[in-house]
Amino acid sequence: MSTEYNGWKNYETWNVALWIENDEDLYLEAKRYRRRGYKAFTESLRELGGEIALQTPDGVAWNDSNLDIEALDEMMGEL
Repeated sequence: MSTEYNGWKNYETWNVALWIENDEDLYLEAKRYRRRGYKAFTESLRELGGEIALQTPDGVAWNDSNLDIEALDEMMGEL
């Protein structure tokens, strides 16, 4: 049984990538941190505050233990 989700390692990674690539504000913020990586991006979200600081609008935590950080770093590097 495949555990991939729409080409990503899992649902959580796919959902985070989906929001970063399709929400203008998140996309622009991610572009600012593309060289520093995903973890630096999530730290910037915490500084912004509000609900978006903790999770995607679908409820996936930005620091979910299932996330494929390496793949997210690569995706951000291509923004």
